[in-house]
Amino acid sequence: MKPPNFFIVGSAKSGTTSIYNYLKQHPDIFMSPIKETHHFSTDIDSSKFRLDYAANLNINIDAWLEGDQKKEIFHAFVKTQNKYEKLFKHAEKQTAVGEVTNSYLYSTEAAKNIATRFPDGKIIMILRNPVERAFSHFLMDLKSGLENESFINAFKKDVAKPVKGWGISNVYFEIGMYYEQVKRYLDTFPKEQIKIILYDDYRRDARITLKEICNFLSVDSSFRFEFSKEHNKAMIPRTKVVSLMMRQKGFKNIVKELFPKSWKKAISKIFFTDKNLPKLTIEDRKYLIKLYTEDIQKLSQLINRDLSDWIKS
Repeated sequence: MKPPNFFIVGSAKSGTTSIYNYLKQHPDIFMSPIKETHHFSTDIDSSKFRLDYAANLNINIDAWLEGDQKKEIFHAFVKTQNKYEKLFKHAEKQTAVGEVTNSYLYSTEAAKNIATRFPDGKIIMILRNPVERAFSHFLMDLKSGLENESFINAFKKDVAKPVKGWGISNVYFEIGMYYEQVKRYLDTFPKEQIKIILYDDYRRDARITLKEICNFLSVDSSFRFEFSKEHNKAMIPRTKVVSLMMRQKGFKNIVKELFPKSWKKAISKIFFTDKNLPKLTIEDRKYLIKLYTEDIQKLSQLINRDLSDWIKS
C-alpha cells in the first residue's frame, strides 16, 4: 500500500467526476476505487442524512474492502483510518496516489485533517461559477428524482430550510460560497502545494488542464488521455413514473446489482433523456448573482484571478 499524496477536494458539479475518470487512465496515477470517500470530512454527521441520500450509501463496505475492489462505488463514508488505508492496497508502481471527495472543500474540518495526516499532500480544487454550479446541481437532483419543481423554487426552499448541511439538505447555495472554503486550504497548506483550476478553463480545453495537473503531480504530462466517453451527463427522467422510482429507497443500488456495468449506457437511455432540459433563465441568474457577488469578489482577490464573468448577467 502507498499512502495518498494528492487530494482533489471539489467543488461539487465542477467536473471532478470526469477528471477522476481521466486520471485513472494514467499509468503513473492511482485513484481511490471509491470516487468519494468523505474520510476527512469529520464534521459531516452521516447519522443525520435524509433518507434518500443515506439509501445510496447503503453498501457493505467491509466486504467490499476485503475483496478485489473492482465493483464501482461512487461514494461512501469511510470513517476509520484502517478502512481508508485499504482503499490504496492496490497502489504499487504509481507515483501519484490520490482521491476525489467534493465534501472536502465544503467541510470545515477536512483541510486541517488532511494536513495533520499528510502535511506534504498536494491539493487540487476546481471552481465553477457558483450560479451555474447550483443549476447543474439542481439538474442532477432532478435526474435522481429528488426535485420535481422549478429551479428557483427548489433553490429558495433549500436556502430557507431550518436544518441544513451535506446530506441533510441540498446546500445549493452554500456549496458555491467559495471564499472561506478556499481560504481554509490556503491558510493550512503551503501555496506551492495547492493548484486551483477554473472550470471555465477546463471546459475550454480539458487536455491543457490535465497536462497542468500531471505537471503538478510530477507525472508524465505527455500522456494522451482518451476523451471519447462522457461522464455525468445532464439528463432528466423520461416520465413521472421514472422520477417516482428514483425516489424509492435503494432503487439505484438495486439496478446496479441486477445489471452489469456494461449495460449502464443502455439502461440510462431507457430511463433518462437529455432532450428538453430546463434552462437557467436570465431572471434566475440575476437573482443568484446578487447573492454571490460579494463572495466572488473576495475570492477573486484571494486567488488573484479575474472572475468578473461570473457576475455578468
